Amino acid sequence: MKRISKDYLSRRVRVERVLAAFILVGVSPLFLILCLLVRVKMGSPVFFRQQRVGRFGKTFEIFKFRTMVTDAERLGGGYIPAELNLVPPFGQFMRSTSLDEIPQLINILLGQMSFVGPRPALPQQYARYTPEQARRVLVPQGITGLAQVTYRNDAPWSKRICKDLEYVDSVNLRMDLNLVGKTLVKVVRSEGVMNNQTAADVDDLQPATEDTK
Repeated sequence: MKRISKDYLSRRVRVERVLAAFILVGVSPLFLILCLLVRVKMGSPVFFRQQRVGRFGKTFEIFKFRTMVTDAERLGGGYIPAELNLVPPFGQFMRSTSLDEIPQLINILLGQMSFVGPRPALPQQYARYTPEQARRVLVPQGITGLAQVTYRNDAPWSKRICKDLEYVDSVNLRMDLNLVGKTLVKVVRSEGVMNNQTAADVDDLQPATEDTK
């Protein structure tokens, strides 16, 4: 990665942490309302918390509003097959509008994520990356990015990773602002959000070896 990109990313992270703090204060009424709605309509817990892989392969705990039924990860094996009805109507609304992503402002405030960058992967997925695919963690992982704008979540992992690598190789302020704008359009139109996916739909990474199991 070019030195200018590294310097830009360092400055961007500092600015984003301050910006996330201001946004959290501004959306605090909405944040509290969503907490209450999730609790009333879906029960406890209100938040979904999960280990993800951040920049340079460092793991952290991501925060989201819960959108699936209790114990959905075990029931679906990490996927959302249609026959199990793991995403209730209110959860589908939260996912289609991306309101479930709001708690990730906390991750940005903590310096664990950015507004723009590749979506942070699960550790077991990251362990199956090729060396080339693993380059996606050279930049801060984000709430939205080139793969999300291009596909949202309607594409297998390898195609999303290819877009992430395009971002890694050309990250700059103009691209970031462009991606934020396109993300807003995607959210308003609710494009590319898939609530019923199986492993066959998305998992085309190399098989796990004995070293990565």
